[in-house]
Amino acid sequence: MHDEQGRVRGMVESSQADRGARPAELEAIIRGRRSVRRFRPDPVPRDAVERILEAGRWAPSPHGSQPWRFAVLTRPEIKARLAEAMAEAWLHNLAMDGEPEEIIAKRLAGSRRRLLEAPVLILLCLYLGDLDRYPDPERQAAETTMAIQSLGCAAQNMLLMAYSLGLDGGWMCAPLFCPDVARAALGLPETVIPHALLTIGYAAADPRRRERRPLAELIVKDA
Repeated sequence: MHDEQGRVRGMVESSQADRGARPAELEAIIRGRRSVRRFRPDPVPRDAVERILEAGRWAPSPHGSQPWRFAVLTRPEIKARLAEAMAEAWLHNLAMDGEPEEIIAKRLAGSRRRLLEAPVLILLCLYLGDLDRYPDPERQAAETTMAIQSLGCAAQNMLLMAYSLGLDGGWMCAPLFCPDVARAALGLPETVIPHALLTIGYAAADPRRRERRPLAELIVKDA
């Protein structure tokens, strides 16, 4: 226990020491984080990747079950394999939606470029093996929903940590539409369900920021 506490304390102190390029205040980090789609080819240090993963590990989860598993992809041939497999599945979906061929080609090219340009891809997978079990489907469905919500918490932790380290990230949910395809492309066990991809690297340009709705529009009750 003491070793673990010391390690965490050391990580916090180290993080505080090298945040010079980004604001240390939590609110500024939250507001500063942006969704980046174009990255420079500069490699991401392995220790930064591990700190991003560590941030995800500390996200809240139902019963402390940590119902996530992470696949880290940095090798170009592995990223290309995943991109090609998902592109084939997405091509089928877009065709069913009646999209024009030129629009399909443009969207597929943009998605593929995002996966190949990002120095690091982190595939977030749902893992249901440690969840509580209930005899009725309603509560079991709620248990699964809690796990999915906590996976989003892990993703946010990772994105904020990446930004605080001077990196940038993007959130892609393409694997959610073809989990079996993503799993097979990477040779992952059937116990994990691919849900989302985080693209991590150094931004090639400042992205366009979307406006947020006024807070008053988001509060449906304040009693």
